[in-house]
Amino acid sequence: MSLPLYIIYRLLDLYSWILIIWIIVSWLVAFNVINTHQRFVAILMDILNRLTEPVLRPIRRYVPLVGGLDLSPLVLLLVIHFIQYGIVHHLA
Repeated sequence: MSLPLYIIYRLLDLYSWILIIWIIVSWLVAFNVINTHQRFVAILMDILNRLTEPVLRPIRRYVPLVGGLDLSPLVLLLVIHFIQYGIVHHLA
């Protein structure tokens, strides 16, 4: 695999982890396990929202809520996975 493809692959991997952390933290906030009035939690949620929301917003236009559950992060994780698969198996 060439260096630019390797860097793209790793950046997508990092973004996947950011998205997973955002999902977990948002669930913890939704179920009142952690409180957004705590400074650390508020800062963490702000950073994660700034990193994920610009990518998730266009997906939310096409993917409806299912039983009040937002499936756009799952769709984005699948897209990232398919891009990574393409990098490893077809472009390398």
